[in-house]
Order: sequence, then C-alpha cells, then structure tokens
Amino acid sequence: MIEKLLGWLDASTCNFLAVETIKKELDAAGFTELRQEDAWNIKTGGKHYVVKNGSALMAFIAGEDKAGDNAFRIVSAHSDSPCFKIKPNAEIYGDGGVVSLNVEKYGGGILYTWFDRPLSMSGRVMLDSGDVLNPEMKVFDLKRAVATIPHLAIHFNREVNEGNKLSVQKDMKPVIGYFSQEEIAEAKQHGGFVKKIVANHLGISPEDIIDYEINLYPLEPAGICGAEGEYFQSARIDDLSMAFAGLEALLAAADKPAKDTRVLAVFDNEETGSGTKQGAHSPLLRDLLERLVTCLGGTREDFFRSVAKSFMVSADDAHAWHPNYNEKSDPTNHPVIGGGPVIKINANCKYMTDAQGSAVFKNLCRKAGVPCQMFVNHSDVAGGSTLGNILTKQLDLKGVDMGAAIWAMHSARETAGVSDHIDIVKVFTEFFS
Repeated sequence: MIEKLLGWLDASTCNFLAVETIKKELDAAGFTELRQEDAWNIKTGGKHYVVKNGSALMAFIAGEDKAGDNAFRIVSAHSDSPCFKIKPNAEIYGDGGVVSLNVEKYGGGILYTWFDRPLSMSGRVMLDSGDVLNPEMKVFDLKRAVATIPHLAIHFNREVNEGNKLSVQKDMKPVIGYFSQEEIAEAKQHGGFVKKIVANHLGISPEDIIDYEINLYPLEPAGICGAEGEYFQSARIDDLSMAFAGLEALLAAADKPAKDTRVLAVFDNEETGSGTKQGAHSPLLRDLLERLVTCLGGTREDFFRSVAKSFMVSADDAHAWHPNYNEKSDPTNHPVIGGGPVIKINANCKYMTDAQGSAVFKNLCRKAGVPCQMFVNHSDVAGGSTLGNILTKQLDLKGVDMGAAIWAMHSARETAGVSDHIDIVKVFTEFFS
C-alpha cells in the first residue's frame, strides 16, 4: 500500500495531475465520468465521478436504499498544496544571459525549504479548440529539473542562521539557465522561455498556448526513511495522503453493496481559503448530492432527510509532536507519528469536530482495530481551519475533522508515518463498508 502511495504522490505534482491520478484509478475500477452540463442517468449501486475545473473531483457509489431513507457517507480532502506559481510574462533577464522567473507564492509554504533543490514544472495550458468559450486544456509534467532557487552564500550573510527574513519577490526567484543574446531574442519572439519549454515538451508551438497555470515542484521522489522504515517523506503529503487514503478505501468498497451513498470529495484551493468554484466554499458538493437524490427519484424533501442522517470525515493532516519543540504542543493532547489517526478539536470552532463527531470516529477506529489520538492547539497558539467547518456552511452535516500526524507541514518535503497511513485507510474502509 505504501509503495502505491509513493507512486501516486510522485505522479501528482500539481492539483490537476492529482485529479488525473484519481481519475485513472476510478476508471480502472469501473467508475464512469459524469459532466455537469449533461443529463445524468444514475441507478442504485452506480459508480460515477464528476470533475470540476480539472482540479476537483467528486466520486460516489449510489446507495441501495430508497432516496431519503439512506444517508451520505463522505470523506473530503483537497488536491492543492503550497508551491510557487509562475506568473505571466515570467522571464527576468540578468547579467551574463541568466534568466530567472517571476513567481508568486501559493498558500503558506515554508519558503527556505525550497532553496537549492532541483525544481520541475507541471500544470496546464489552454489551447484554441475552435470554440471561443471552451478552450482545450492540456495537463503536463516536465519530470525533469529545469530550475533552482539558489541560496545566498553564508559569506554574504553571516547572520543567516540567526534568522533570515525572506521576500518572495526578491529572494525566491528560480533560475532556469543562461542563454545567448540570440537565444533570448528568439524566445521573446515566441512568448518567452516558459512557453517555449512547455511547448517543446507537448510537441506544439509556443504560439498555440493562450494561457497557462504552471507551478514549480521539487523533483526529489517520495521515499521511505527511519531506522525501521517507519516514516515516508514527500512533497504534498498535506493533503494528497488523505485524498489517496479516501480513494484507497472507496476502491476497496466499490464492489460491496451498501444502503448509504459513499462519497469521496476532493476539493481544490483549500490552501488559499477554498473560495473558488472548485473549492469547499462553493455549492459543488451540495449540488452534486441534491442532483443525485433527484436522479434516483427522490424529492427535495428526501435530500434534506438524507443530509440529516449523513456524516462527513473531513480529512486534512495534523501537526505531530516535534521532539525539538515540545513547547509548541498542548501538554496533554499532542499526537505522535505512528500513534494512529488524529481527531482535531478547537474550542473556537475552527474545526467541525464536536463530542458527537469525535465519538463516531472513535467508534470507527475501535471497529477497525486501530488506535486514535487527539490534537488540540497549545492554548497560546492560534489554530488554523480546514474543509469541515467550511462545508457546514453549505450542508447541515454531522462530522469530524481528522488527519495523520506529520512533521514540517507545508515544507517542500514533509514527513508522515507509514503505520498511520495504513490505519487511516482501515478506518475509511470501515466507514465506507
């Protein structure tokens, strides 16, 4: 299972490719894609998925019970992770023909973890399809190192280890190489080096690219570490590990009939507040569930009845107790890597978890035979939020916020526990059974 996870993480170097990875697995398992603009023909037991904007995906197995008599069992996660996005007209030209890129920070990443790494590009480009309102989308991954963000030598900043405030605009510009004046002039004629590099990879002309959404990612592959191989490390563990745990559980349950409708909801843009058409603040999930009830012969009243019986597991990773920074953790509620799934609680309702939701998840862990941990912020540290309480603004759902305990959340390379991932898949599978 972990080797499969590592492969999925390596294949999913941006939000669009995460969705492509999930789609391939669903297609192989007999799920069929539905489009929002088409009429839907859904039967009980039907296995389908819907993609929004190429970066969010809702997969479901329609329940066997009559609409209104069944419930929705939902695992939600997100496809995006902190990174650097390449701006339009990105090339910055320097002495000796050096070309750097103008980038923008996406989400709240730990900036200094990006220095001196081999960086590649992935994302999507939009091409002319002949239909002005519907350009063609091509998703790509260069899968080779084309950039690096070089750190300043300690000789020029002797206090670097005492604290180093970073400017994204000044300090985090990736360098892609040095070129002759003729090469620079030629690239400028065709829209710049970014378009040229991507176009060469796709076998198209740079002029074919109308626009793009491209991010940089660390090229190092995901891997196992620890004296006994107890940890795995990768970029994008937050939150792709949870998305793939939900996928693994849904696939395990795919051929088992159930009265309730099982849903895997993978949203985009959680790291920037979820306020997009493909984010958790949108009516995407609510519209899908209401439409599903209607397609199965139910009424709006049946939809409300089903929602009232439903439960959602909002799956987003948690902070593990750090052996070097004990003072950052709550003294009695600090999960450790290898200690099992983590329930996340906040008295100020930053998470959707309440005693009812926590009890449900603890019972699921008990049934699955796995341990369970609690996370509460240190009382002097403000906490963040995630999908759960955002989605309850759209749907009147019972649920729980949970995740795996990880180190270095939002680093260019995070660390999580092998046994924790296996245990979480067991709990999600129990939930979907």
